[in-house]
Amino acid sequence: MSVNQSNQTSIFQRPVWVAFFALLAATVWGWAYPLIKLGMVEFGITAAMTGSKMLFAGIRFCLSGLIVLAIAAKARRPFALRSGGDWWFVLLFALVNTTFHYAFFYFGLSHSDGSRASILNSMGVFVVVILACIFFKSDRMTTTKVLGCLLGFAGILSLNLGGKESGQFTWLGDGMIILNALCSAVASLMTRGLGRRVDVITGTGYSLALGGLLLIIAGLVAGGTLPVITPWGGCILAMLVGISTIGFSLYNKLLTCNPVGKVAIYNSLIPVIGALSSCLCLHEQFFWKYLLAGSLSALGIYIINKGK
Repeated sequence: MSVNQSNQTSIFQRPVWVAFFALLAATVWGWAYPLIKLGMVEFGITAAMTGSKMLFAGIRFCLSGLIVLAIAAKARRPFALRSGGDWWFVLLFALVNTTFHYAFFYFGLSHSDGSRASILNSMGVFVVVILACIFFKSDRMTTTKVLGCLLGFAGILSLNLGGKESGQFTWLGDGMIILNALCSAVASLMTRGLGRRVDVITGTGYSLALGGLLLIIAGLVAGGTLPVITPWGGCILAMLVGISTIGFSLYNKLLTCNPVGKVAIYNSLIPVIGALSSCLCLHEQFFWKYLLAGSLSALGIYIINKGK
């Protein structure tokens, strides 16, 4: 009997595979930071080219969304929404989760070091914890959550330690990353509503494709172009599309099969991987406060998800 039950258990529920897939999602998301900056350089997109940044981001997420929808169709997942009004919710989710979220992200990353941005972006995790306790009765504030949030915010604040040469707060850099983190937090809360209206994987595809399309339109209206197109630039864009497709698909699938905390705990690795990969690939100077900030953020996320 136990053998049959073991054979019927989904691979996404087996502890070893849950750990592997969650680690894979966290790892690919961490590597997105240096790849975006490398992609902007390869395509000739400068910090002042707002429309081009939106176009670059839009192409990435629209293609990723179409791939996710193709995977959903192959798996014969339902595409229909329960009512016409649900389309408005999906559109709003696409705006928050993709269009605004990544518009702020690309703007901020073009004015900030990838290592610094990856740590600062972890702020979204702690904002989600606070907002969930405010809006959902099932989520209650606990001592461990308070401790985790305090450690996380302490890590973020520690990014501004030291002199100007080691990096300090800027509105175009850090300010945009903070707005990106807030969009990410709100979108995380909206995911519950999305799941009640449409299949989660299909909804993810809709969000990425529609949000990416809106970014493309906005980028073109703003006069955005890809000034330089090279084979290496195409490879970087393909890797970014793969990161979005793999990361969102694996993560959302794991969330449907396991307790949220069991999966989300691995997100504590994203700021650490993002900081290290940025220093390695972009040859950014590594400051001691990055290690302190990353460690405090990771510890805060771990404590929140570990619970008692």
